Amino acid sequence: MPYDESLIALVREAVMIALKIAMPILGAGVVIGLVVSIIQSVTSIQDQTLTFVPKIIVMMAVVIVLTPWIFARLIDFAAELLWVGMAGGGG
Repeated sequence: MPYDESLIALVREAVMIALKIAMPILGAGVVIGLVVSIIQSVTSIQDQTLTFVPKIIVMMAVVIVLTPWIFARLIDFAAELLWVGMAGGGG
């Protein structure tokens, strides 16, 4: 079954944008999880909610701070999709 190269490039671009958007958010969660785990190890406090709540708070703060950047990436991608579609990419 032959694949259209433009479709493969489009999917690759979509995956890369999703990764670029998710990386800062997930990175913040990993860093906070590591810091809280170290604190838990030092203090011998082993409570699962102690890691969950700070991660959620920090990840939501990162999303709020990066919202303009995220929207800019998504708008650029959507504009590129529309430009390709208007340029004759559609059947």
